Amino acid sequence: MSALHDQLARAGFALVPGVLDSARCAGIAARLAPSASASGGTRCLLEQDWCAALAGELRRHAELARVIPADHSAVQCTYFEKSAARNWLVPLHQDLSIPVAARVDAPELRGWSSKEGGLFVQPPAALLGQLLAVRLHLDDCGPTDGALRLVPGSHLHGAMSAEMAQAKRAERGESMGVSALGGVLLMRPLLLHASSRSTGTSRRRVLHFVFGPTVLPFGLAWQRMA
Repeated sequence: MSALHDQLARAGFALVPGVLDSARCAGIAARLAPSASASGGTRCLLEQDWCAALAGELRRHAELARVIPADHSAVQCTYFEKSAARNWLVPLHQDLSIPVAARVDAPELRGWSSKEGGLFVQPPAALLGQLLAVRLHLDDCGPTDGALRLVPGSHLHGAMSAEMAQAKRAERGESMGVSALGGVLLMRPLLLHASSRSTGTSRRRVLHFVFGPTVLPFGLAWQRMA
């Protein structure tokens, strides 16, 4: 097992610096739709050809290819933009919902919802544990830029109640998910994470890709794959 595999398995997150250079990041940022920038984010970027191509580029990167399984595809890309003018905090949580093409009646599936016109569901933790988030930073993201606060090892305990999540954070503490421009933060969606408001004057733009198994259980299908 590589050091990257070991870090991801043990802590639930790992940083891969320098995946893309500043010119490449600037080119990607220029492609972001004005509407996405104006609203502070969108979950629907993967439907755009350039974003699907970028997902392929990331999975072929020498370091990222070590931890993205061969049978996984990009199934979602969410854009987040945080700045002094557009600022928010996110409380402690896990990412429990996935985007699917159609509703399936199965007792294991819960929390059906609609977001930006797409259907989402909360599958069992066994499936969530297979997913990998790949967060590409288009700007430097330091402690004052609203970086993620991560609870190491919390991805190993399945879906948690709010009380258990607070207890796990008190037990394990938090690590800051800081990254220089062009770096990628890998994380398991079941990892407890939060973020504070930005207190600086910079802009934090992140593309949050999710990679998952091409074939889903229960008769489910992804909304989109790339």
